[in-house]
This record gives sequence, C-alpha cells and structure tokens, in this order.
Amino acid sequence: MNYYESKDLGRFADIGKFGSNLMKKFFDYYNEATGTEGALTKREKALIGLAVAHSKQCPYCIDAYTTQCLENGSNPEQMTEAIHVAAALEAGMTLIHGVQMHNTLARNGG
Repeated sequence: MNYYESKDLGRFADIGKFGSNLMKKFFDYYNEATGTEGALTKREKALIGLAVAHSKQCPYCIDAYTTQCLENGSNPEQMTEAIHVAAALEAGMTLIHGVQMHNTLARNGG
C-alpha cells in the first residue's frame, strides 16, 4: 500500500469537511503567506517552501512546491541549491546539539 499518492494533494480541501470555518481561515492565511507578492517575491517564497518541504519530508509539499517553483520562474539549479541550504541547516542543527553532549560530559568529568 502506498500511503502517499500524488492525487491526494488535490483532496487537501477535504480536510475542512468537519471544520470548514477553520479550513477557510487556514487557506486565507496560507494563500496570503505563500501566494502573494510582499517583501519576498512569489518565486522566493516558492523556493523557501520547497526547502522546507524537503526538510520536513512532505511528499505532497515537495510535489506542490516543485510545481510552484517552476511556475514562478525558478530553474532546477536554483531549486537544488534551495534544498542544499535546507540540508546544511538540518546538519548544523544536529551538530549544534553536540554542545549539550559536551556540557554533560564536562559535568561528568569527561
């Protein structure tokens, strides 16, 4: 069984079936934050979305933001660089927690 099916992305609004008011508020917020020009262009927002989608490992978001990047003028090299930025940040976040290990080691004479 495949839990993630790309066709399910088109059913996202169905989540509002039992809470349409909350879903409407979510979509209003989401569309304003991701789909409009502001201090960031829609292209820049799509690249951020793509990087976060990979970092959070959401196949639906990866599909959606790959498409959104292409629709907003990003090229594969820019998209690849965006996911490398996310990967580098993830690695750094993992490594900086090593300071906690060092603190514990120091408290325990290590």
